[in-house]
Amino acid sequence: MDKFVNSNDDLAEQEPRSYKSACRMCHGGCGVLIHVDDRNITKIEGDPSNPMNKGKLCPLGAASLEQIYNPRRLKYPMRRVGARGEGRWKRISWDEAYDEMVNKIRQATEKDGAESIWVGTGTGRHHFPFVSRFANAIGTPNWCEPGTAQCFRPRVHGSIITMGQLPICTYTNEVYPELIIFWGHNPIYSGPDGELGFGVKEALARKPATIVVDPRETWLAKRADIWLQLRPGTDDALALAMLNVIIGEELEDKEFVAKWCHGFEDLAERVKVYTPEWAEPITWVTAENIRKAARLFAKIKPSMMEWGCAIEHTPACFQTVRALLCLPSITGNIDQPGSWSFGMLPLPPFPQLFDKMPMDQQKKRLGYDDFKVLSGELAQLPSAHIPTIFNAIRTSKPYPVRTGFIFGNNALSTYGDVKTVFETLMALDYLVVAELYMTPTAEIADLILPVATWAEVDALPAVPFYGQNVIMAQQKTFQYAECKQDEDIMVEICRRLGTEHGQESPQEIYDSMLRSKLDFGWEELKQMGFYEPEFKWQKYKENGFDTPTRKIELYSTRLLELGYDPLPYYEEPPESPYSTPELAHDFPLILITGARLPMFFQSEYRQLPKLRKGRPEPECELHPETAADLGVVTGDWVSIETKRGKCRQKVKIFEGIDPRVVHVQHGWWFPEEENSPDHGIWRSNANTLTSMDPPYCSAMGTYQLRALLCRVVKVDGSEKPWQPTFPSRYNTNIGEIQEWS
Repeated sequence: MDKFVNSNDDLAEQEPRSYKSACRMCHGGCGVLIHVDDRNITKIEGDPSNPMNKGKLCPLGAASLEQIYNPRRLKYPMRRVGARGEGRWKRISWDEAYDEMVNKIRQATEKDGAESIWVGTGTGRHHFPFVSRFANAIGTPNWCEPGTAQCFRPRVHGSIITMGQLPICTYTNEVYPELIIFWGHNPIYSGPDGELGFGVKEALARKPATIVVDPRETWLAKRADIWLQLRPGTDDALALAMLNVIIGEELEDKEFVAKWCHGFEDLAERVKVYTPEWAEPITWVTAENIRKAARLFAKIKPSMMEWGCAIEHTPACFQTVRALLCLPSITGNIDQPGSWSFGMLPLPPFPQLFDKMPMDQQKKRLGYDDFKVLSGELAQLPSAHIPTIFNAIRTSKPYPVRTGFIFGNNALSTYGDVKTVFETLMALDYLVVAELYMTPTAEIADLILPVATWAEVDALPAVPFYGQNVIMAQQKTFQYAECKQDEDIMVEICRRLGTEHGQESPQEIYDSMLRSKLDFGWEELKQMGFYEPEFKWQKYKENGFDTPTRKIELYSTRLLELGYDPLPYYEEPPESPYSTPELAHDFPLILITGARLPMFFQSEYRQLPKLRKGRPEPECELHPETAADLGVVTGDWVSIETKRGKCRQKVKIFEGIDPRVVHVQHGWWFPEEENSPDHGIWRSNANTLTSMDPPYCSAMGTYQLRALLCRVVKVDGSEKPWQPTFPSRYNTNIGEIQEWS
């Protein structure tokens, strides 16, 4: 492994030293101890004093050194010198890179306005809040991240509109639930947003009752008291039917509902038609099991709901979130010991500078008028609508978007509808990608910036997200080559542009945030390692909930004001055996993607030997009956096909999936294929199967990623994979891009 001498004077100590920090191999935020000797990291281990993980690390955290010292890492800025995708690059200095970016931003702003610049990012790492801050600082309202409409943000926005704050599952105070319902979420394999699987395992060790809602028989489903194996994409129908049972049998917490819930009678009237018998043929869950689950959930207290992004992959996502929020609300499992809780929020909101952008410029945000909860008046974190941005890049409608910046996102792997994504990126006049590795997305950039791993940055993770029960100092302990922290890159661009806002260093921002509510700053927190405020329950009793009625709004007054249905309702996925039966004739199986693998995070870490050894090749899960019908066995290569494209994966026979459902692993590309600039992105990529097309969720702009229709065909593993043919090595004329060969 290459080890580069640390040129940072702050890190020039020769004596061995240990630092408290926070692992960010995912965006979970486990406490770690980083041991440094002679300016190199020698060991990373879990911090036993940190209440989040109590010394434990997952496989990703344990592989951190392979990430930090990986020989495939980018080491210095590079400018493209050949055609896009040709793989020819020239090393340049950081000064040259900054001058080029500043000139491009100025030219774009002068020619077409700042809104012609697009800023994109990936899932919530250390730099996430700085991306929107950077966009606002340079004047563009058009920043985005795939999850703003498809993962997590629908839950955040729905919760804030319904009850004023995102509820979280917290296990740090060692008050455990008597029942846990796992809905579209497998926290044993993922620790999203600081709600870590370690706490879940501790809770499960106390043997609470469990309900699992999942199309797949996961480890959690095997041990559950009730496993509800629903048809993918019908979570809203199941939630509404459970509400029907609880309200119809008067199992709600009458005292809590009377005092703290607004619109219960309206909700009761709405769900009368959503009986378990109505839901059974839609969800594939028996009416009997729906009743059993609803009664168990209502009668056992306290309870928690562990919910995941599986509920956010259809246009019905926002009202699905609203329906699920009603279940703990009417049973009184809100901010009670052992239930869903609200965090202590010891920090102020991150200064993302939305308030500094003039309103007339904010209204230029693509999606502002059409998707008010994502982009407009009701947006808690206003972001642009991705399909609308991408259409503007390709067509210049409603106005040109020609310059792009991507910080930490392999867009060709992680955005839906990869062919459209490719055409979009190729249509940009100028594209900058800040990355750890040469990814398929970086290969088609004009400028590549090498960025730091989590052990090379200063950051202020407060977890769980929107709860902030533990604040940690993520400390820079090492410097690799010429890699820079993403935030420092954004700040330096702002300084060279001379922007009015956005020139403060990350450390200055952290210090200001800490001192605004606490009696210490950034340097003191680095010495402490982490801070855990005293936890309090039933905080709503002081001032009510942060909604117009000061109650949980089962019937939302805010949604009503802006023309949305104030109550949750059922909506069939736009592509399904029932809504598109003619398509189901040719594509008879239901496709799901996205289940977490414990050794990868989205498209990351396939370069790391320890992790790749556990999953060397992509696999799709088929039920034994389905496999027999297709004439395939474990290890055979199959082509999974939708009306949009194909991808190839190996068969894994799995009895814990419905014969009508196929599960495909997402995030696949092949970093080891270094002689091919596309790194095999077209071969096994699940997003060759998905779509960005409408219809969209009217509130969030969400498109259908889950429960699409597909077919499976056995193929010869040696045959040439499907990939687009690019004339003259990625000719930028989109019209010349050929169809699948």
